[in-house]
Amino acid sequence: MAAKFEVYKDAKGEYRFRLKAPNGEVIAVSEGYTSLDGCHNGIRSVRENAPKAIIEDV
Repeated sequence: MAAKFEVYKDAKGEYRFRLKAPNGEVIAVSEGYTSLDGCHNGIRSVRENAPKAIIEDV
């Protein structure tokens, strides 16, 4: 099984996504989006930016 993004509506009616590892564990959860398109754009942003992100301990 591959990692996957799941898109869902929360209790407030906002769209969110969660990233699940291949073992089914949730490893990231998004902010709330007012539109489905906005949520999909958030997923695209994570896909594009995460490979370039640095790790910063604060």
